[in-house]
Amino acid sequence: MLAGPVLSACSSDDPADGARAAAQAFLDAWTGGDLESAAGDTDDAAAATTLLQQTAEDLPDATLTADLGEVAVGGDGDTTATATWTATWDLAAAPDWTYDGTLDLRRADGDAPWQVVAEPTVVHPELGEGQHLQLGRSLPERAPITDATGAPLFTETEVVNVGVDKAQVTDLPSLAAALGAATGVDPATITADVEAAGEGQFVPVITLRRDAFEAIRAQVFDLPGAVFPTSTRLLAPTARFGAALLGRVGDATAEVLEETTGEDGLPLYAGGDQLGLSGLQRAYQEQLAGTAGFTVSVVSLDTTTGDTGTVVGTVDPVPGSPVQTPLVPAIQNAADAAVAGQSLATHLVVVRPGTGEILAVSSNEAANPGNALSGQFPPGSSMKTITATALLGAGTVTPDTPVPCPGTTTVDGREFENEDQFDLGTVSLTEAFAQSCNTTFIQQALTLPDGALSAAAAGYGVGTDWQLPVGIFAGAVPASSTGTTEAADAIGQGEVLMSPAQLALVAAGIASGTPAAPVEVVGAPAAGAAPAGPGQAVLDQLRPMMRQVVLTGTARALGDQGEVYGKTGTAEFGSNVPPDSHGWFMGYQLGGPQGDIAFAVLVEAGQSSSVAVAVTDAFLSGLSG
Repeated sequence: MLAGPVLSACSSDDPADGARAAAQAFLDAWTGGDLESAAGDTDDAAAATTLLQQTAEDLPDATLTADLGEVAVGGDGDTTATATWTATWDLAAAPDWTYDGTLDLRRADGDAPWQVVAEPTVVHPELGEGQHLQLGRSLPERAPITDATGAPLFTETEVVNVGVDKAQVTDLPSLAAALGAATGVDPATITADVEAAGEGQFVPVITLRRDAFEAIRAQVFDLPGAVFPTSTRLLAPTARFGAALLGRVGDATAEVLEETTGEDGLPLYAGGDQLGLSGLQRAYQEQLAGTAGFTVSVVSLDTTTGDTGTVVGTVDPVPGSPVQTPLVPAIQNAADAAVAGQSLATHLVVVRPGTGEILAVSSNEAANPGNALSGQFPPGSSMKTITATALLGAGTVTPDTPVPCPGTTTVDGREFENEDQFDLGTVSLTEAFAQSCNTTFIQQALTLPDGALSAAAAGYGVGTDWQLPVGIFAGAVPASSTGTTEAADAIGQGEVLMSPAQLALVAAGIASGTPAAPVEVVGAPAAGAAPAGPGQAVLDQLRPMMRQVVLTGTARALGDQGEVYGKTGTAEFGSNVPPDSHGWFMGYQLGGPQGDIAFAVLVEAGQSSSVAVAVTDAFLSGLSG
């Protein structure tokens, strides 16, 4: 007796259940991207197909999520129904757009299937016949990357857009050749771009800062067809300012930070990849860019009506928030000027002792700027600061211990030598360090316990996997090596590698006595645990040795630069005979114009440490000036 009522209650003959199922099937097909099936669930498949395809064009790359609400069956013998639903559009490069809608459904009679009525209100309740949706996206003001004081580093700067007006060209090959010679842009590319351009279209060649344009003005200004409209762009203070750390956007020559548009002519937003970002600009793209806004309007399909439309959805853009770096413009500018005076690829990284803050990262035009932070180079004799740390820590020698400094020494049949095989006889460890005696440090290092050199390096953070927005190569010193490799490691050859940034961190650790993890962004999570350091007793012995390098040793040229400590390095590389060499200087200055600073200079293929010392001299002079 109970079976009948239960079956009746669960029956699928309820008209509302059928209407709900039909509405859900339509929404599932639509949200799943199957527009053909969705249109087939309506009473006019052709009209629905046109409507849904138009909406897909109106909201490019958007995805729809639908939440079906209440379904009510009306009169006329239960042949009409209304379903409420909530639409959420995940708009490309904009926030979500959510609104409530209504689907009308009908069926021919009580036994016929339900169908969604194919009318514009299916898409939006305010959409009418002959209308469509129009999406407009708006970018907020990009937040600045700032210096140590919070002042923006990227500011609106006048630029000259060097280009071609096709209508004014009289001799395209000659024009392309002249523009190419002046700007470095391939003439073939210029020719192809001009030929492909429509009449009256401006054809861009390159965007230059005003000072860079003035340097080529005489070469290009009177060329028939060349034009030079000006504008402003968000640029760093100079073309190379902190390039490895700050990053650039798109065209590295123009160094542009600007709104970029997609194929639909709408501004792109979140595109770290789309914008070609690098450095901190890429790492903090989301924070700097903020959140884009949008406006959706209902407008006439007939573009000749002048209909400006009715706004049916809008969200204001939200500005980004700044990213503060520890960069100090006065130090960065002095570093940039110093490396610019060297024709070979040159890098200079400056660190604040005790904090690990990166105060300047500089590379000249000849260099790959990324090598300042992530380059992997043999450090040569600048490694002797770490070797000396291990020796002093082992307690077998002191700065005053007499040690031999022969012109050559042989390890497992391989001969190692000092520069030009200089022979000092027996001298103190301090003198051997100041004169950079390879043979002394090889002989002494071979007496160290296994792993002592690697442990000394780790005390300064060498080998640490720093977790940074812009990666720094932390160096590599093998924990175990033998024979000739062990000998070579002691003088910064063999398997030892270092970046300028990490060597500057080593110098900062010696200067302060408290080695620190590197800091690229103020307030960011620590890049890693602070290195342990060698201990005060070792530092008290090592520092006077580094001072002697400047007073009487291989960096005597820095003797008039105040209280400077350091170590030179000449690092052989490659297969040439005799081998080529990089030039290094690492050290620190106490009580200088910018307070205590530590630094490392690398001149790639400089052949001698003297070139790195000269760059350091120019840098420190620039700080004083």
